Amino acid sequence: MGRMPRDPELSDYLTRFAGQDEVLARVERETRLLPNAGMLSRPDQAALLTILTRTLDAKVAVEVGTFTGYGAICIARGLAEGGTLTCFEVSEELAAIAQRNLDAAGLTDRVRITLGPAEENLAQLPDEPHIDIAYVDADKTGYPAYYDALVPRMRPGGLLVLDNTLLGQRVLDPQDERARTMAALNERVAADERVESVLLGLSDGVTLARKR
Repeated sequence: MGRMPRDPELSDYLTRFAGQDEVLARVERETRLLPNAGMLSRPDQAALLTILTRTLDAKVAVEVGTFTGYGAICIARGLAEGGTLTCFEVSEELAAIAQRNLDAAGLTDRVRITLGPAEENLAQLPDEPHIDIAYVDADKTGYPAYYDALVPRMRPGGLLVLDNTLLGQRVLDPQDERARTMAALNERVAADERVESVLLGLSDGVTLARKR
């Protein structure tokens, strides 16, 4: 999905330092056999999700776009005691794969996958600020709606993580709807006084927006 070009040797090197265990390695191997394998989270990026979740002592986590569950496993592993992750996934097939992977990782009790359009399901969440960490890695044209739904629901100090915010560098000269949407959102996040944010050049761009 518009990943930055990356030297395979460098990718292997980064993976080695990301501490990928056999559970995640198996999910990666199986996911690479799928037609849309490019949507798989990078091991170093996924390890960052675990660290951020743990640093926040997060008990309430949300993921928009679960794919095969790699990122969900990493977020769930970082949750505080009694914490829960709610995943929104539009594809019934992918939700079933993700559920199997979460079960195999021993995380069944911490994660709930909600099937259907994320925008509609996000609207069903409580309105008050309560989310500790949210991770968005779904359809790119939906990002503005997801951002608008999540920011008011983040607790002060909570962290919203947006993936693919560079879109293979296409945001530098946006020529299609996806790139124009993402470029406009990047501008809006940077100017949003409700959050303090940074766009990292990690993988295909990762934006961290901390609720003030």
